[in-house]
Amino acid sequence: MTGRFERIVRGASARPGRVLAIAAIVAVLGALAALGLTPTAATDTLVGRGTPAYQATATFHDRFGDDAVLILVRGSLPNIVLTQNLSRLLGLEGCIAGNKPKGVAAPGGPRGPCAAFANTKPVQVVYGPGTFINSAVNEIQAQLASQIQSTQQRATQAAAAARKVAKARGASKAQQNQYAKQAAGLVTAEFQKNLLTLAVRYGLSSSAANPQINNPDFVYSLVFDPTRGATTPKARFAYLFPNARSALIQVRLKPGLDDQQRAHAIALIRRAVAMKNWAPTNGVTYTVTGAPVVVSDVTSELTSSLLRLLIGGLVVMALVLALVFRSRARLLPLGVAMAAAATVGGLMWLLGLRLTMASIAVLPVLLGLGVDYAIQYQARVQEDGVERAARVALPTIATAGLATVSGFCVLLLSPVPMVRGFGVLLVIGIVLAFVFALTAGTAALVMLARRGPSDGALAASARGAADILVRAGRPFRRPARFVRRRGGAIAGRVTGVSLRRPVAVLVAGAILALAGLAVDSQTGVVSDIRELVPADLPAVRDLVSLQDATGVYGDVDVVVQAGDLTTPAVVKWMRDYQAALTKRFKYNGAKNGCGEAELCPALSLPDLFRSDAASASPARIRALLDAVPPYFSQAVITADRKTAVLSFGIKLMSLERQKQVIDVMRRELHPPEGVTAEVAGLPVLGAEANAALSNPVRRLGTLLAGLLVVALALFAVYRRWERAWVPLVPIALAAGWSALVLFAIGIPLNPMSAMLSTLVIAISTEFAVLLTARFREERARGYGVEAALRRTYASTGAAVLASGVTAIAGFAVLAFSDVRMLSDFGRVTVIDLTVSLLGVLAVLPAVLVLAERRRVAPPEPRPAAEAPALV
Repeated sequence: MTGRFERIVRGASARPGRVLAIAAIVAVLGALAALGLTPTAATDTLVGRGTPAYQATATFHDRFGDDAVLILVRGSLPNIVLTQNLSRLLGLEGCIAGNKPKGVAAPGGPRGPCAAFANTKPVQVVYGPGTFINSAVNEIQAQLASQIQSTQQRATQAAAAARKVAKARGASKAQQNQYAKQAAGLVTAEFQKNLLTLAVRYGLSSSAANPQINNPDFVYSLVFDPTRGATTPKARFAYLFPNARSALIQVRLKPGLDDQQRAHAIALIRRAVAMKNWAPTNGVTYTVTGAPVVVSDVTSELTSSLLRLLIGGLVVMALVLALVFRSRARLLPLGVAMAAAATVGGLMWLLGLRLTMASIAVLPVLLGLGVDYAIQYQARVQEDGVERAARVALPTIATAGLATVSGFCVLLLSPVPMVRGFGVLLVIGIVLAFVFALTAGTAALVMLARRGPSDGALAASARGAADILVRAGRPFRRPARFVRRRGGAIAGRVTGVSLRRPVAVLVAGAILALAGLAVDSQTGVVSDIRELVPADLPAVRDLVSLQDATGVYGDVDVVVQAGDLTTPAVVKWMRDYQAALTKRFKYNGAKNGCGEAELCPALSLPDLFRSDAASASPARIRALLDAVPPYFSQAVITADRKTAVLSFGIKLMSLERQKQVIDVMRRELHPPEGVTAEVAGLPVLGAEANAALSNPVRRLGTLLAGLLVVALALFAVYRRWERAWVPLVPIALAAGWSALVLFAIGIPLNPMSAMLSTLVIAISTEFAVLLTARFREERARGYGVEAALRRTYASTGAAVLASGVTAIAGFAVLAFSDVRMLSDFGRVTVIDLTVSLLGVLAVLPAVLVLAERRRVAPPEPRPAAEAPALV
């Protein structure tokens, strides 16, 4: 491998201009391609496709449409449904559904949202007050017309038969007419009885005999329940009319839409809602919200916020490099890291990948790691020259990179797909950062050395930028010198203690690390979206408004499958399951609807039946289903009667509590034999992904697995355990210290930062491997332990400190974000990096001293030489 590195370096040195040009082209193309990346909130980024929850959710989406986009209609319910607002709602719902009569222009014109809906058809079904009442009107009118026609025919037949019988008996003409009238009256009386049954089925009163959408008496009788209050809607219509102050329009998009199409459809819904054609009156308002809207908007907000902050982070990193990295090409390491990050972005676009909540976190992590490789290599080139650096330093840097990659490979074991993607992208990025440092870094350093400090436009531009940053950082020079002096004095004392009492240092470090691992499970994990993003973010504000108005923010669905779902046993089980769950979570529909209940009933198959349907025969149940308009039945059961859904409204809460509620739902699932049931929906997938990320046992397991993999990687390189275990000790200790500091300071984890425990291993591994290798190199030259440590920390240690401080400064910018998820992510990363850096610098001398004592034949020390100056 050393020979291969030397050949690559010689090639880059021989043609530096060509190598730099190729590297620049690759980086620029990658950056341009990365601009085409878009955020995604796809469900398969949260849980694996093979999990029961994902499969049930996929089945639900395939049969019933995507998770609902909700249009909250706020206002007095009588003002919503008993005025002209109802006609406007009907028009809005028809617009979104893509309904456009042939030969008639779509409302809003050919470029309006209604025309777009009609042309692209992204919506599978719309359920809303207007469509519901209009469908009820049409159904009742159809049944009335059919019964009236049938009654008229039967009355005519009965009258003719009675007249014929009377005539045969010799009755007079008047008597024949009387008998005919009586027979027809009996048929009419039977019709009136059936009409009363129909009215009872739809909950209508006698004053609503004329079923019209513009008949307030009919609409009132259909929607309201006077026994519960004059303006209180019927409980069984809670999915449309949650209470007396709101109504809901549910828009289920087609399941095959990609993220861009889904975002476009949501934008069209917002445009349609804003049309003057459907503008409500009497204080009624519209709000577009729902879980899919919030997830899409929050993902986009996180992506744009992080990218904006990274620009500031890059400026800060450049400023810090100009202050702490004493090199002519001070900004070269940052350029190398940026090239690697840009290439990773380009590869993502080329592979058709999208930005998830995890993948957008790759960029800052990769920048921090990429800067480190470039600084280490550049420092050795300046110290020993290109050829010796390729022969001595590159194998060590490659070993550190291999160990780091091995640690990140543990992320591939995560059950959360986006975390596995995070690991893969980091591995690719680290490899690219090393390759760019090896090729473009070598070429740039060679060109600068050949042309001299004042030759070349590239050198002049780079030097000019560095000079600007140095001047900008001039006010910080004195504090920086003070920190370096104090830091050097403290480091000297710490090293002295490690040399004199290595066992005591390690015991103290181990106690603190064990304490950190013990309290790690007590570190809070924030997963309530209201606490993670700005409260004034429109999507979150609207979601809170939805819960304030309706008591819930979305649905959790139970997908039920069987060969035939119309059997009485299945219907009874679904009704009993729904009743038991809502009772457990203290739902009181007769009193205050959802109120404080965490779970509420929504539209489900049992809601289509009367309470005695569970005791009816299968034929009777199928007849009842056939009598239900397809517009309603398709929301809860498929046409083949093999898949049905039980829906429950769930309150906005932390993902941790949401997972507990879902676990109760899952534990209570005891379907009859031959029936399968599984919870599904976006809230389920989000809760399970968060549980996998924040589980303290899993975090500890990931940490231990990472240490094991790093140990195996180091052993594979060194072939000796006594060389492999030395870097592992400070790595393990730093992991525990980081957990302790986070607990002590009280910074909670979140779904974005909970996976960063591997970062401690990665950074600590890199620092420990580089410092250990340099120490052994100095010992091989014949220096004593103390002299070798001093030379190690003055050279490689200074480069480690420069790269560590640069990365810390870059992440510190994220801590100032107004998005709490990003600010906590930045603070946690700063703590991880700082603890990793200081921990390795402080503890590694003690480990090296103990390792030297174990050696059988240590080399004879030479007189200590003057340590090289800081890089």
